[in-house]
Amino acid sequence: MVIKDHVKQRQVRVVTDRDVVPEVSSTSSFKYPVDEAFTIRAKRLSLRQSPWVYLRSSDGEYDQTIRTHESIELEAGYYSLDFTTPVKIYARFSDGASISKGMETFQIEFSEPTDIEFGVRSYHKRPAGSITTTGEPADLMSAISTLSSSLKTMSCERSYPTLRGYPPRIELGDELRIPDQFERPKTGIEFIVPPQLDYLFSAAPLTYYLGAELVPGRSPRLVTDHFEYQFDTNGRFETEVSELLKQFLFLDCVVRTEGLYQVDLHERHEVESSLPFDIKNIYDWPLREQLPSYLEVSFDEIEPYIPRWCLTAYLPPRPKDVRAIPHIVNELGIIREPRAHERAFERSVSEPGSPRRAVKPQKRSVEDEEELLNLVEPIISDDSIEHAWFGDGVPVGASKSSVESFEHQLDEIERNDSIDITVVCNDPNMIDEQETLDRVYGDREEHPFSVTTFFGVSKQKLAEILQEGQSDLLHYIGHATPDGLRCSDGELDIRELDAVSLNVFLLNACRSFEQAEALVKKGAYGGVATLGDIVNEHAVEVGQAIAHLLNLGFPLRATVELVHKHGSIGQRYIIVGDGSLDIVQPDAGAPMISSIEKIENDDYELSIQLFPTKFQQIGTTVTPHLDDIKKHFLHPGTIGGLTINKSQLIDYLTWNNYPFDMGGEINWNETLGVVLFED
Repeated sequence: MVIKDHVKQRQVRVVTDRDVVPEVSSTSSFKYPVDEAFTIRAKRLSLRQSPWVYLRSSDGEYDQTIRTHESIELEAGYYSLDFTTPVKIYARFSDGASISKGMETFQIEFSEPTDIEFGVRSYHKRPAGSITTTGEPADLMSAISTLSSSLKTMSCERSYPTLRGYPPRIELGDELRIPDQFERPKTGIEFIVPPQLDYLFSAAPLTYYLGAELVPGRSPRLVTDHFEYQFDTNGRFETEVSELLKQFLFLDCVVRTEGLYQVDLHERHEVESSLPFDIKNIYDWPLREQLPSYLEVSFDEIEPYIPRWCLTAYLPPRPKDVRAIPHIVNELGIIREPRAHERAFERSVSEPGSPRRAVKPQKRSVEDEEELLNLVEPIISDDSIEHAWFGDGVPVGASKSSVESFEHQLDEIERNDSIDITVVCNDPNMIDEQETLDRVYGDREEHPFSVTTFFGVSKQKLAEILQEGQSDLLHYIGHATPDGLRCSDGELDIRELDAVSLNVFLLNACRSFEQAEALVKKGAYGGVATLGDIVNEHAVEVGQAIAHLLNLGFPLRATVELVHKHGSIGQRYIIVGDGSLDIVQPDAGAPMISSIEKIENDDYELSIQLFPTKFQQIGTTVTPHLDDIKKHFLHPGTIGGLTINKSQLIDYLTWNNYPFDMGGEINWNETLGVVLFED
């Protein structure tokens, strides 16, 4: 049996001991929201992956996480299982059972055929509609205040991303129109800010998370009938808002361990003794009563344990840019006003004996060719994985984002079962990169690939590929200029096409940024491009690395961060569009890279850096596949300082096909069950 999300191209394969015919059942009987429900009858079923699984029983005897290498014998009774897989799954049954969880499988077996009821939910979120507003501050305040209507709860469980819905779109119009369906939760919290767009935009993520109402006032403050919190007025408003957002989410993650999922959370152990409140008591308090206690906590004390933030967005305080706010808030992104230094960037490179992927532009003379690109370097204040620049200019050290990259995704349609990858190699001297891709993009049962390769295509053929191919990923290898992608008969300028039909792209060619921007404007979701010339040898290295990481389920933001860190020319590559994009579900849990350092004798220090995905966003938890690690850790971030011996390390690498860093270089641990590690 295969459970599929046809929009996000995610699937979970459930192997049963016999043929099954699912019978549709009611979704309303499940405690949590589900899209579909059905029942099958089987004696044994297994998942060919090792997901996070939470077990509950009606008598309360079992309310726990099932750990790797753990087996449980259940007596007859009513039980439910909660699976964190690429498609959210709940399963219920009334019988005794044997449950076992290995490194890459989960199995449950009954004494006789039993009815198992499933509820499934897609992680795909989309707005339920649109709010229209004018550019007047009062109307913008009302529109932003309504974004929290998508929250599914105001308890601390909203720290789980699955309980934070996609906020409604915001559109500019001639009057304020808020449909009746969008009703802000009645939290009793007011966020008073000056009626200026820079304040409103920066306040939006915290306003959303608290279900607060934006109210105009001279000095910024949070107000309820129980307390008032005054913000610093000495230029720290943006920073203070971001710190409060992080603090409230983190404390909610700690407090929720007294609720629906009573997991053994590492971060709770680290901070509980220093908290000025009792976690068990505060869990049931309404939000407006929790906040004063939360605000007594020192941010500096908890900061080392807060998950690494996924997104900081640099958004101009202009009425037209309010359209981006729902998409940023959907990821709990931090919003800052664009501030940057100007920086000149040399587009050409010179490395003796190494060919470049550059060509002389056809539409301008050599004398007029721009060798310098005027960039902006954002003033970075957060350690976010992605810094998204929505302002004018081309950023360095940040992605170039736009509303279009998010809007295109909201119109997603059902796609093919396979991941469709198109490789275009338009220069025979660069075939080395194409040949390596055949070993990277492969067929796997859980998410099969369909790879189509083209060589030396014409402008007309490339236009057909872009407009009619419906590719999940375009990997272009060849030459580019700001005026087009080089084809066998000249340059194809994407700006001249009406539309394109592809999701993600890698334009591994010199100076491909302008053409990448055009792809996003014409319909693509986002991708990776170059700011300047790239030496072919280095381009092959980067192209292979990006292909490896995307193939393992890494999102663009994590992929480019690792390329910047480990690649010799990584800084010449830039994300254009939405950095949260990926093309395939990870094999197990969150994508990660492990850092290994030998200490002494046969002991090693292991650190695991985990990255978020579309279905494992900030606020989720993870447990490493190590026998000695029983706790859950907040995600994303780094689990560090783990001391293991050589035998444990080999076992870990044997069952983990994610890359590892040893000596500053990425090592591709490509084949599950085969150790590539050596002393």
